[in-house]
Amino acid sequence: MIESLNGIFETVNYKQSTSLKLYDNDEYEDYPPHWHTTMEIIMPTENIYTVECSNQTYILRENDIILICPCCIHTLFAPPTGRRIIFQPNTASLRFMKDIELLLNILSPLIVITPEDFPTIHGRIRELLIEIRDEYLRAASSFSEVIIYGKLLEIFSLIGRNHVRHTESQNNIPGQQKEYLEKFFKICDYIEDHCSEDLNLDDIADMCGFSKFYFSRLFKQFTNVSFYRYVNQKRIAKAAELLTKPEVSITDAALNCGFSSLSSFIRMFKIIKGCTPTDFRNMYNS
Repeated sequence: MIESLNGIFETVNYKQSTSLKLYDNDEYEDYPPHWHTTMEIIMPTENIYTVECSNQTYILRENDIILICPCCIHTLFAPPTGRRIIFQPNTASLRFMKDIELLLNILSPLIVITPEDFPTIHGRIRELLIEIRDEYLRAASSFSEVIIYGKLLEIFSLIGRNHVRHTESQNNIPGQQKEYLEKFFKICDYIEDHCSEDLNLDDIADMCGFSKFYFSRLFKQFTNVSFYRYVNQKRIAKAAELLTKPEVSITDAALNCGFSSLSSFIRMFKIIKGCTPTDFRNMYNS
């Protein structure tokens, strides 16, 4: 299935004249640790499928759905028999929409959609993935890429609105939804642009007009991680990109991404990526 692998970096070979790749995959083959700049959506249609990502193992049953965010190292294990949809859309062109940018940050590194955990949206997302597969495999269909991206955006909107509803129910803030979302869009943009700087929880909370305790609680509910974890995810993502460049030393990558010491950088890199910076560089260049 992996057609172009350089170390652990996969170059996704898109379908001609599109930025989409999909496999109706029935191969009895495991795939080593790898990452790519596209999102990966997997749904077994026959038998189970196993995914390892961020030091966690996920055993997907038939119709369970996993969305793995771009640039996350993951490993795939296939059973002797089975079938699964493996969909790799390039979401970079969609990130001009702030909703999409925030959603991908919330989902990082992945989300598993099951009937038990997401009863109101799982069935529709399953239908959409099957429709995406059928549209992708249909011969010479006009506007096929537009149709597929439309269905992908519906998947994102279902997940995003489900997340917002869940956050509202926890905080009892339905009337403040739009105001709060706009504030967190701005904060996530700010963190993206300034993650290499010394970002302080008190200062960021003050930018929102919240106490640090209220901001910290709301931020975790909106992004699924703590403020400092979110900042470090952004720093490590930037560092991983730098480490693919041979001329950038590991120390320089650490300092250029906001880490005050090499030891703290190595420790955080291993927590988030599941390997040390040296291991990552060796795997990328092997």
